[in-house]
Amino acid sequence: MKELLDKISSYNVFNYLLPGIVFAFLASNIIHYSLGQRDIFSSAFLYYFMGMVVSRFGSLIIEPFLRYISFVRFASYKEFIDAEKKDPKIEGLSEVNNTYRTFCSLFSLLALMKLYTKLEDRFACIRNWDSAILVALLLVMFAFSYRKQTSYITSRIRRTRES
Repeated sequence: MKELLDKISSYNVFNYLLPGIVFAFLASNIIHYSLGQRDIFSSAFLYYFMGMVVSRFGSLIIEPFLRYISFVRFASYKEFIDAEKKDPKIEGLSEVNNTYRTFCSLFSLLALMKLYTKLEDRFACIRNWDSAILVALLLVMFAFSYRKQTSYITSRIRRTRES
């Protein structure tokens, strides 16, 4: 267990585990969905997974939306990589930036869940499809996350060839 805890980076704690815990807590108190488990070990993995889902939603939906409406502007990925090599603080700043995006995502997902519960109240037939809808949405989201991550890796590989 200690080895596992040693491998968890601050990024994983602040962008996956903490948002997962906060999401589960708020979902149970605001929307009355119980998302905890009986033991702390299972809960930790569930919270980590929920945080990963929240983070991916932020990366795939929240960030592009905020960029589209010009709420945020990014430097090019090439500029980011070059600057990261010259200024070690950029990595930490980027981690904090991602944490803020993840919390924007968390509150957006809570609002969407609340909306979904209202739809369930109005259209009881969708309750039978909760699991199928969730699995389909998670499949699509992680497929796009995989594509995005592959693109980042490919960009970095190309960048190292150019250097």
